[in-house]
Amino acid sequence: MGCTFCRLIREDTGRWVARAPAACAFAPLNPLVPGHTLVVPTARYADLFDTSPDVPAETMALVKQVAVAMRTGLTASGVNILNAGGPGSDQSVPHLHFHVVPRWVDDRISAWPTGRSEHHFSGDPAAELADAMASGQHHRT
Repeated sequence: MGCTFCRLIREDTGRWVARAPAACAFAPLNPLVPGHTLVVPTARYADLFDTSPDVPAETMALVKQVAVAMRTGLTASGVNILNAGGPGSDQSVPHLHFHVVPRWVDDRISAWPTGRSEHHFSGDPAAELADAMASGQHHRT
């Protein structure tokens, strides 16, 4: 079947907002709000965990440019940047991507989870994260 985003990039069929060698930005088929934009690396990486450190940095540089353009070009008063990565995240396309969603006061949408997780963690999650960071377990293996 192939990757939807890779095909879009390869066939040059996107509604492009911006294109650069390392990343590109385009309008999704079903935008949440006017101006909703997807930013993806041009090379395929399944998710954030599949990349080297330079890929998210280059992609986020374009995310920032798109967000700034939303404030100036669309007079958005805010921006949500959303990403899902990995099996438990509801990631819909297995190609690293960021939703950049312009927001306006009283636009009546919520881009923030409205419920709480039912997952229980034994111990102190912040301490476990700090230990993983200190031990170098945050580096890609």
